[in-house]
Formats: sequence, C-alpha cells, structure tokens
Amino acid sequence: MDYKDYYQILGVNKKASSEEIKKAYRKLARKYHPDVNPNDKEAEKKFQEINEANEVLSDSKKREKYDAYGADWARVSDEQHAQWNQTGGYQQQAHAPGSADFNMGDFSDFFSSMFGGGGFSTADFRQSSRGRSMKGQDYTAEMHIPLEKAYLDTQHALNMDGKKIRITIPAGIKDGQVIKLAGKAGAGMHGGPNGDLYITIFVDPDIRFERKGDDLYMVQPVDLYTALLGGDSVLETLSGKIKIKVKESTQNGTTLRLKNKGFPIYRKPGTFGDLYVRIDIKLPDHLSKEERDMIKKLKEIRNK
Repeated sequence: MDYKDYYQILGVNKKASSEEIKKAYRKLARKYHPDVNPNDKEAEKKFQEINEANEVLSDSKKREKYDAYGADWARVSDEQHAQWNQTGGYQQQAHAPGSADFNMGDFSDFFSSMFGGGGFSTADFRQSSRGRSMKGQDYTAEMHIPLEKAYLDTQHALNMDGKKIRITIPAGIKDGQVIKLAGKAGAGMHGGPNGDLYITIFVDPDIRFERKGDDLYMVQPVDLYTALLGGDSVLETLSGKIKIKVKESTQNGTTLRLKNKGFPIYRKPGTFGDLYVRIDIKLPDHLSKEERDMIKKLKEIRNK
C-alpha cells in the first residue's frame, strides 16, 4: 500500500488538534469541491484525497494507528494495536514515514506471537493479513443545496472514484445533517464490505425565507390602501402562489400564521411546519395633486 502523508495533504503538522484538522479540511474541501471546479479531474482527485485524509485524522483511533504504522495502519486490528500498546509501544521509531519496517529488538517475541514470524517487516505484515476480510475506508464529503431544493425530494449525482453515484435527498433535510450511503466508499479487502460514504448536507440561506426548524418566516409587502380597506394579497411560497386575506386597518409589522404552510418535516411525508408572514406596508410615492388633496381631506376628517 502506497504511503499517503495525510498531514501534508491537509497542510497541518502532526501535533495539530482535532479542531485545527477540522478547520483545514473545511477550507480545502470548499476550495476543491466538484461544484466549484466542474469537469476538473485534478480538483476531483484532490477533493477525494482531502476526504480520505480527514476520515483518518478526524478519528482518534484511526489517527493513532496511522501515526504508529504508516501506510499499513488499516491492516492492524484494534486487538493487535491494543496488545502493541500494552508492551509500551515501540521505543525507537526505526522506520521512515509510511513504511512499516521496524527494528524491534526486545519486542521480537511480541511480534512473533502477533504475526507469526521471527521478526517484523512490511512483507511479514502483509503476509499475515492475507485472507483476512477487512472493511474498506469510509469517506466524508460535503454538499451545498439551495433552500428550495431541500423543500422537495431531490436527486443528485456524485462522482466517487470515477463512478457516478446517485443520491436522493429527502424533503425537509436540515442544515448540517449527515446522510450515510452504505458501501459507497473505499473497496473492502479480501471479500470485506466496502466502506461507507458520509455526506454532510449544507442548506444555503434564502433571501426570501428564514427557516427556523420546520417553520418558515417571510415578509409580504402590502400597499397602503389594502392595509386600510382590507383585501387580498398573493404570496410567492416554495410550494407556489397562495392568496391571503388582509383585514381592514392592518397595522405595519402584523404577523400572520399560516398553519401547515411551512417547511416539510423530515421523513414525515405530508406534514409541514407553519409559515409566518410579516406584513410590510408600502406607502405610495409620487402622489398626484388630486391624491394629496384627498389625503388632506381625510386628515381633516380624522382630526375632527
């Protein structure tokens, strides 16, 4: 297995904290995301490497084994690693980064019992793992969708290792929610299952609507005359146009609640949150002389 320096890929040092790794991953993932670099094979390859590096370094157990065994970290079982730690680990790191060749000294007996040989080398280690099924690596990825796409069940296509994967995002998905695609990541070894793909969905803000949980909030402009006399006003919602009744003498800033007209509730087809509509009264401009005279007359009447 070729060695990949995951620290170098993410641009962090080996003592980087989990928060530093997370920050570096997010920055690079956005830079090389396929949506930002359409039809760019190099960016796509880089994006996959970034996800692979993050998948290992963001997991404390995987990172510990990667630091200890380099390129062969995935071949070491948790039990073997625990036994290795019980011996005090290796006192001297006699292998170059990514190589799994060790000069074990006093630990030769330990590795002899662990791997069935008189010493330990990359060849011995690979030989010991032949025939043992192992699950492939899990991958992580990010996807950004507009709010209107999160309102309905939508299908999207992803490119993973040269293969096109179709994903259905259920209506009502929340910002930051993770979708798991079982068996869609790294190939398993010796008949083992493929790894899983974890996709974090980010729902982009919308200038027309504010989402709070399953409820939606919007501002509806209403002309002065409709607010004074009452009437109908047409809303442009995510599900289409709907008509609301504006009561006579409606005050500016009045909020109307429309039940079951909000955002769909995740995994509960046919159920919705509420839509809250704040009335924003628009005053007329460029009044004609006749309009001004009528407004003055109305003022006089109101002041009597």
